[in-house]
Amino acid sequence: MQSQLKTHPHRRYNILTGEWVLVSPHRTKRPWQGKTESSHKKEAVTYDPECYLCPTNTRINGEINEDYKNTFVFKNDFGALLEDTPLFDYKEGLLHAEGEKGVCKVICFSPNHSLTIPDMELTDLVTVVKTWQKEFTELANASEINYVQIFENKGAIMGCSNPHPHGQIWAQHSIPTEIEKKTNTQKAHYQKEGTSLLQKYLEQELEDGSRIISQNDSFVTLVPFWAIWPYEAMIVPRRQMSNILGLRVQEREDFAHQLKTLTQKYDALFDTSFPYSSGIHQAPTDGKEYSEWHWHMSFYPPLLRSATIKKFMVGYEMFAMAQRDITPELAAEQLKSL
Repeated sequence: MQSQLKTHPHRRYNILTGEWVLVSPHRTKRPWQGKTESSHKKEAVTYDPECYLCPTNTRINGEINEDYKNTFVFKNDFGALLEDTPLFDYKEGLLHAEGEKGVCKVICFSPNHSLTIPDMELTDLVTVVKTWQKEFTELANASEINYVQIFENKGAIMGCSNPHPHGQIWAQHSIPTEIEKKTNTQKAHYQKEGTSLLQKYLEQELEDGSRIISQNDSFVTLVPFWAIWPYEAMIVPRRQMSNILGLRVQEREDFAHQLKTLTQKYDALFDTSFPYSSGIHQAPTDGKEYSEWHWHMSFYPPLLRSATIKKFMVGYEMFAMAQRDITPELAAEQLKSL
């Protein structure tokens, strides 16, 4: 059966979303005459006077950044969510809309304009994790905030509007679609088996080994069996926790270590500053009990064959279902070897 998965088109089931992905291993042999991207090498600029995220610089709204030395957090000057939005409910026949309120924040990982996560010191990455925990606590306890999404868009190819390494947090009133799907699948398994879905999945992946990239005492980094993006990866805590506030001191360091390890492997893969979107999925913050939730961090990188060829989600992907060429096992093997 393993040889069938390596060579023949097939579908794989995502246990967290209940969706399928089409895998076409034979398509890696096709020639490429489509669009290519420029290879992005790492910059060496520590401070850019024109950057609105660098310390002491003035942002577009006139506010001046602190002379920060590690992480720096501020409310997004152009946030997609606003705190004063009314929570209206519009219904007209088949049409339905709701007001959505929330807050968007920006987290600068470092004062250094060119220092991305793979090149940061481990102690500084632990500070980033602590900052995520602090912001999560404050936002989760805010009135009418029911979900907190921590994420990073790295690289211009991912739509990042500023090269200074930074992430974002969007906290909102409603619970997003992806979180609803993952809540439903995890709850169904928990009610049936009495255990965490991802803990059971980790046991199987560790026994198999073919999709494991790296691991330590607290975390496992792997390419999910159902991965959509070419070099998609997921960092999963061995111990079940509903959100990142459950991290113990050593677990924080182990998490930071896996962050650094994975992103260093990414940069080494095509010898470029590897672009991706990453995000932490965790339980909603609406005050309900989520015993089934097992938080995890996913990475969705677009590069396919080299630093200049990306995966496009078009055509069949838009109108039918997700599709990938390189198998998750091959992707994991390449990343593990670096």
